[in-house]
Amino acid sequence: MLPVPPAFTSDFDVAIVGAGPAGTACALALRQSGLRVALLDKAQFPRDKVCGDAIPGQAFKALRQLDPAFVEALWPLQPRDDVRDSRLVAPSGASLTLQWQLPSFNSPRETFDAALLALVREHSSTEILENTGLKTLTIEPGHVRLTTTEGREITTQLVIGCDGANSAVGRRLLPEPRLARAHHCVGVRAYYENVAGASSGTTEFFLSSDYLAGYVWLFPVGAGRYNVGLGMLAEIVAEHKVDLKQTLTRVLATHPELAGRFAGARPLGPIVGFGLPLGGGRVRPISGARFMLCGDAASLIDPLQGHGIDTAIQSGILAGAQAAACFAQQDFSAEFMREYDAQVAHKIGRKLAKSYRLMRFLSNKAWLVNAAVRLARVPGLKPWVQRAIG
Repeated sequence: MLPVPPAFTSDFDVAIVGAGPAGTACALALRQSGLRVALLDKAQFPRDKVCGDAIPGQAFKALRQLDPAFVEALWPLQPRDDVRDSRLVAPSGASLTLQWQLPSFNSPRETFDAALLALVREHSSTEILENTGLKTLTIEPGHVRLTTTEGREITTQLVIGCDGANSAVGRRLLPEPRLARAHHCVGVRAYYENVAGASSGTTEFFLSSDYLAGYVWLFPVGAGRYNVGLGMLAEIVAEHKVDLKQTLTRVLATHPELAGRFAGARPLGPIVGFGLPLGGGRVRPISGARFMLCGDAASLIDPLQGHGIDTAIQSGILAGAQAAACFAQQDFSAEFMREYDAQVAHKIGRKLAKSYRLMRFLSNKAWLVNAAVRLARVPGLKPWVQRAIG
């Protein structure tokens, strides 16, 4: 009788690619699983991440469900600006201020993401590999094989892609999708100081009939700094050949409410661009045999409000639960992994689909946005408007 070959022993049980909010939340969700977890990121933290820097209250709610101590550790972060309300300025110039129920704050991603990674270091045995980019990735019988840009080879039982909108994991394991501009947003942002009339605790959104398929935002992030940007649907940018950097500069100089406020403002760096894959659109697999995708890699950006940190954290936690179930059942098949897709669709996707439909409905109807702001001033109707957009 021929000897039975020994079972393959991988370097790790789970390899998480990307140490942003999705990846760190997944590692924290696995902290008590007893699994050998590696967390890889191509950058060295702290590192910048281009976005609006708004940390929604739902992100803290999800982290609190893992452990209230995580939120308590994040709340003293500096710089930050505690957010109490949001001000929406309609194309007509009328404004509406909405109060938010869940505590939240704005903080530069350089600060916030590094703090999340520090929680992983403190509360788990995860092996953190910074400056470690992904070069190749193959699903092999019984394991996954990765090679890094530094020449290291890593084997694992399961890989979880939390590596952003241009996910290397997704590109290697799923068919390359054709860019669906109707489900993709592009944006630019810059940091400013000395912005007149900006209030701590208030995020501001400015809509105009010539860029209604997006908006200009003004977010205080603490220490007298403001994250200022413009986001727009990719299909509008392509159709009208919009130069977003030039458009943002023009809007800040000519918008009736912003021109005076930015007359003495000082930019703290260049205007930089980024892409956002919107949730709520076409259904694309976010898992398969021995892999899952989370956060931006799974196209979980809110189409209406443009944020994705909360959905990234939520999906990372769901992926951690699915990973634990895979090892408990010793089942890493694509069929078993579909439970993760189902959980994401149920707990995240339904809200994103609602936001997408509302965004598309409003995207070319400046008059309707103006009417909604007027209606919200009618006693008793403001809560309805807030529920509709929140």
